[in-house]
Amino acid sequence: MKATRIAVVGGGISGLAAAHRLRELAPTTEIVLYEAAERLGGVLETRRQDGFLAEQSADTFITNVPWGVDLCRRLGIESELLPTNDALRKAYVVCRGRLIEVPEGFLLMAPGKAWPIVQTPILSWRGKLRLAWEYFVAPRKDPSDESLKAFVVRRLGIEAYERLVQPLIGGIYTADPEKLSVAATMKQFVEMERQHGGLIRGMQQRKAREGNADSGARYSMFVAPRGGMSALVEAIAARLPSESIRLNSPVRSVSRQEDGVWQVATNSECETYDGVVVAAPAPAAAVLLHSQDEPLAAELEQIEYAGCAIVLLGVDRRQIAQPIAGFGFVVPEVEQRRILAASFASYKFAGRAPDESVLIRVFVGGACHPEMNELPDEQLRQIVLEELADLIGLSGELQTFSVRRWSAQMPQYHVGHLERVERIEALAAKHAGLTLAGNAYHGVGVPTCIHCGEQAAERLLEQLALGQVER
Repeated sequence: MKATRIAVVGGGISGLAAAHRLRELAPTTEIVLYEAAERLGGVLETRRQDGFLAEQSADTFITNVPWGVDLCRRLGIESELLPTNDALRKAYVVCRGRLIEVPEGFLLMAPGKAWPIVQTPILSWRGKLRLAWEYFVAPRKDPSDESLKAFVVRRLGIEAYERLVQPLIGGIYTADPEKLSVAATMKQFVEMERQHGGLIRGMQQRKAREGNADSGARYSMFVAPRGGMSALVEAIAARLPSESIRLNSPVRSVSRQEDGVWQVATNSECETYDGVVVAAPAPAAAVLLHSQDEPLAAELEQIEYAGCAIVLLGVDRRQIAQPIAGFGFVVPEVEQRRILAASFASYKFAGRAPDESVLIRVFVGGACHPEMNELPDEQLRQIVLEELADLIGLSGELQTFSVRRWSAQMPQYHVGHLERVERIEALAAKHAGLTLAGNAYHGVGVPTCIHCGEQAAERLLEQLALGQVER
């Protein structure tokens, strides 16, 4: 392939993965990575404060898909990946004001073992019997999409939904399950129903194949770089030529010119490229591409986003009167509390807090309580301290405190999302030299974003190699 120029718009993990893959597969290609902010990584950010290593958003990535680990291997940082602490791989849920362990084998929205369900105080006997009745619930014949809440209530009953599934799924997507598409977010469980007739039957088959599963968030499948998630961002950036990275460079538009080249316009300049990977959030991508394709922009605009606030607290472990032997807890909506979840980051991985200290990350707001995201820091501090005092007996002065607000950063995969993504990809495919990447389409996890970015890079290079893009 002759020398080409490719622009990547967006320096989050998807854009970085795309740029890195372009560099791997076509090292003679000139790559320019545009990032509107003053740093790379998007929501991935690790800060060191008062001796604590504090993640500002995602603090792990899952390994049951290969793309995250594979990239770390190619970057030479696989040996830096830490597994979670085996001794504390448990999740808890708030139940009537107390922290109760998620039943062993309960995988997000499907029971893997009968006896833990029988024993748990989280569900009443009525709720347990209704959950057990799932075995006899006929599979849905209608192939159309349905909400996550509708799916779970239909199969497991309202109590299992309210007490277990809603808080566990809410902790992942900070979303409203009444609007969330089950096919777009929890496809594996839809497939269980279709292939095996139900979730209990599906879990039985899974157990026969794979053995026992961890409860809650499948913690044994998660890893993180020793230096935090920013270490992954830095490792990718180090593989790119320094002159190819343009920070503080918001892009205004992306459009194809009559001669077939693509023009990327910022506030200060316009440059032309043979191809472009747009790895910006869907609303931003809609603005960039509006002049190029209004129907495509209109579809992108329909993907809604939600945000949340993360309150980070560092405390002496002796300040916690009721410690838990687990990585954290989630809070059901029916508990009517003011927080969504709490994660004990220093329980997951060594090196996240000074000796005898604990780093706690508390999540507030989300799609169901957007007003909470904007409360002043001091008010959030007071709310979180009151909630943790009640739930884990926290008291005393804090060793560190900060608030990280993420406004409209989490795409909401509402019912019909998969069909919308199909339309978006069909419209984008009409423009030779343009590919899309990001967490707005096929998944919000770090490995999925990496895969999405790498696939976008590979599709673009294939178009260039096949001569589909005029140069």
